[in-house]
Amino acid sequence: MPYSRITGTGSYLPERIVTNAELETRIDTSDEWIVSRTGIEARHVAADHELTSDLALAAARRAMESAGVGPADLDLIVVATTTPDMVFPSTACILQDKLGVRSGCAAFDVQAVCTGFIYALATADKFIASGSHRCALVVGAEVFSRLLDWNDRRTCVLFGDGAGAVIVKQSEKPGILSSHLHSDGSQGHILRVAAGLSGGEVRGHPFLEMDGVAVFKLAVRVLDKSAEEALAHNGFAATDLDWFIPHQANIRIIDSIAEKIGLPKERVIRTVARHGNTSAASVPLALDTAVRDARIQPGQLVLLQGVGGGMTWGSVLLRW
Repeated sequence: MPYSRITGTGSYLPERIVTNAELETRIDTSDEWIVSRTGIEARHVAADHELTSDLALAAARRAMESAGVGPADLDLIVVATTTPDMVFPSTACILQDKLGVRSGCAAFDVQAVCTGFIYALATADKFIASGSHRCALVVGAEVFSRLLDWNDRRTCVLFGDGAGAVIVKQSEKPGILSSHLHSDGSQGHILRVAAGLSGGEVRGHPFLEMDGVAVFKLAVRVLDKSAEEALAHNGFAATDLDWFIPHQANIRIIDSIAEKIGLPKERVIRTVARHGNTSAASVPLALDTAVRDARIQPGQLVLLQGVGGGMTWGSVLLRW
């Protein structure tokens, strides 16, 4: 049975930056309040004409370039997103067309909110490890700003837009060691956008709703257990990890999980300050940053984690 390995990464952030100072002029908040509670200093917001597939396209091209693959090499595209371009076709199929990838390539979306990239990467790994596919493009992309009530300081300060992508190929040596996915639908009410389309109109509440305290408590608890699960499954201890790349939601969540796992801050990749919570894009954005600045080196052990609405959570342990 073949193995799968990440061979290239890429990311993209929209040009427009909304700083905490700008938010101070809109709502009752302050830079000190936001930074002290979230660690976020700025977030990127897509232009009116930019769609999720546009962000995904930019990240995908960079990942493909770094992996040395072209459109003809791809036989699988998986896009994780909560903000698709439209109801259908899928954002993955729209991205496939924009990349110029034709028949012979499967393309579909995965929806697990902030855990979306972990779910998508695990799915691609299974396809490749089965031998049915050889080269996958996995993307996490969001225009999450369009789900926000910009008058709600509890949520609008947290989120931003962006995209991250990886190329996953068949390998003779182990790369992705294991994935561990979980969900609890009974907790869906603590983080949601409870809206849908009916008769040409939006039905329900079209903005993000979040019980921040409940999300924090669940995230720390389940990601600690998920890390233990991934490490134990592969016979490792936390001390064996070279790098931990958690979902970039909130610096307090990141630090709390690292402390529970028993990892020093020096081994944790943090990018949340510069782009906020980009949902499914956050893990691949952080991964691309750490690969391109050479913190992550060949042979190192890396743990990826996500937690999001649903509630969903999961881990991927890999050898770089």
